[in-house]
Amino acid sequence: MNFKTTLFAAALPLLLAAPAQAEDLTFTLINRTSQVLTHFHTSPVGVNDWEEDVFGDQVLNPGESIELTIADGRSVCDYDMRFGFEGSKTLDTTVDTQDLCEMGSYTLTE
Repeated sequence: MNFKTTLFAAALPLLLAAPAQAEDLTFTLINRTSQVLTHFHTSPVGVNDWEEDVFGDQVLNPGESIELTIADGRSVCDYDMRFGFEGSKTLDTTVDTQDLCEMGSYTLTE
């Protein structure tokens, strides 16, 4: 066995044991409703609590879009989403699961 082969064989277990690196999830949120979107919460499927409001003090007006990054350190793509609109006392929750990695964008419609 030569030196390169020995070095590779010694490093292989370390490479296989290294944890997968989580990547930030970036997608475009498009508001095609007639209402101002004031709140946007996400949570990975299977997590019982909603994450912080992604918008903070920002809003997304009708017809606008915004590129969002979920940098939660997880390596998942399937997220539940909850949206709050101006004047609404409750937040509407999507009833389906979205794979934001595959979609690249999510459009709200009425």
